Amino acid sequence: MKRSRRPAAAALAAALTLGVVAAGCGSSDSGGGDVGALKLGILVPLTGALADFGGPAQKGAELGIAELNKAAKTAGVSLDVSGVAADTETDARPAQEAATKVVESDGAKCIAGPMASSEVISVAQNVTVDAGIPVISPSSTASSVRAVKDNGTVFRVPPPDSLQGPLLAQQVYNETKGGKVNVAGQNDAYGTGLIKEFTAAYEKLGGTVGASVVFNPDAASFNAEARQITGGNPVAVAIFTFPETWAKLGPALVRSGSFKPKATWGTDGLRSKDLPKNSGTASTEGMRGTAPTDKGNSLAPAFQTLWDAQKLGTRQTFDVQMFDAAVLCGLAAVAAGSSAPADIAAKVREVSGPPGKVFTFEQLADALTALKAGEDIDYTGASGPIDLADNGDPGVGDYLIWQYKDGKLVDGTEILKAQ
Repeated sequence: MKRSRRPAAAALAAALTLGVVAAGCGSSDSGGGDVGALKLGILVPLTGALADFGGPAQKGAELGIAELNKAAKTAGVSLDVSGVAADTETDARPAQEAATKVVESDGAKCIAGPMASSEVISVAQNVTVDAGIPVISPSSTASSVRAVKDNGTVFRVPPPDSLQGPLLAQQVYNETKGGKVNVAGQNDAYGTGLIKEFTAAYEKLGGTVGASVVFNPDAASFNAEARQITGGNPVAVAIFTFPETWAKLGPALVRSGSFKPKATWGTDGLRSKDLPKNSGTASTEGMRGTAPTDKGNSLAPAFQTLWDAQKLGTRQTFDVQMFDAAVLCGLAAVAAGSSAPADIAAKVREVSGPPGKVFTFEQLADALTALKAGEDIDYTGASGPIDLADNGDPGVGDYLIWQYKDGKLVDGTEILKAQ
C-alpha cells in the first residue's frame, strides 16, 4: 500500500482523546498509579538489511515486558504489559504499515522500535505523531530524526550520530594523521547522515576527504560504486551501510583489486557476528568500526546473566537497548497512572534521568512502588544511563571499537565516551 496513513492516524488520535475523557484517565500532570492492561508495539526488522538484528531485538523487548510484569506483581502495582510484534522489513513503507497495524488493529499505546532511522522517520510522520503514540527506538541514530516535528513523542535509547560521527572521525584521524579518506554510505537517513557527520568532523580535525559516494542499497551490482570507493589511493575508507547490503558491496570491493579491509572503518550498522560468514572474510578481515556499548555499565554482566537464564541465544547489537525501550514504556505509564499514549509520552523523559532517585533494571519493583506513590525516579538502563534531553535524545554515549579477526567479531575493551 502506497497511500499516506495520516488520515487514519488523525482519526485514531481523535478516538484516543475521546476514550481518555470517557474513561476518566489521568492527565500527564497526574501522579503515578495503577495502569491495568498496556499493549506495546514491537517494531523490528525480521527481514531486509537489518534482519541480523531483528530477532534478538524482539527477544530484548519481550524480556523487558516479562521483567515489568514480574516487578508489578511483586510491587502490587496493577500493570499487565503485553507485546505485539511486526516486521518492518528494514524499509520505510513496510515499517509505516507495520506501525499502522500495531496501533490501529492491535491497540498498542507505546512502541519499542523501529530500528532504522528511515523507519522511525516514516512511522513518526505518517502514523504515530498524529496519534500521539510514543516511539522509543533502540537503534535509530541519524541526526535527521530530530528534523521530525514529533510533538514530544519520539525518543531513542542510543546516542545520536552527531556523537558517533565525530568519535569515528577522531579514531580514523589518529591512525591516518589526516591522510585522504574516501567515504561512502547508503542513500537513506543513516548513510547520508553519517557521511555528513564524519566528513565535517574529519575535515575540522585537519584531515582530507576524497571521494564521497552515496549508493542505492538495493542495487543489483556495486561494481561501479566499489571502484569509486577505492579510487584515488585513499589511506582509509569509511563505509556506512547494513549487513545485507555488505553481502553484495563487500565482494564488489574485493573485485576492485585495491580494497583493503584493514584500512576500512564502519559503524554499528556493520557490527554483526554473522557478517564474515555471510559476506566472506576477504571483505571483512581486519575491518573496524564504532558502536554504542553497554560494557561501560556495571550492570552489563547482570543483564547477560538474565539473558542467559532465559536461554535467549546469541545476542546482537541493540538487544539491550530494546529491553530498555520496553521498560521505559512501562515505567512512563505507571508514572502517569494511565495507559493513554499522550500521558505516557509526557513521562518518558522524566523517568529516564535526574533528578529522581536512581533505580536499575534489577530494582524495577521498587521503581514501580515509588512511581505509584507519585515519586520521581531516574531509571538507569541495562544499557547504561539514558538521561534523555529535552529533544528526546541521550546527551552522552559510551562506544567501543569492534574488529573482525580470524572471521569473528571481536570487541575492544576500551570504553570511549562521547558528548
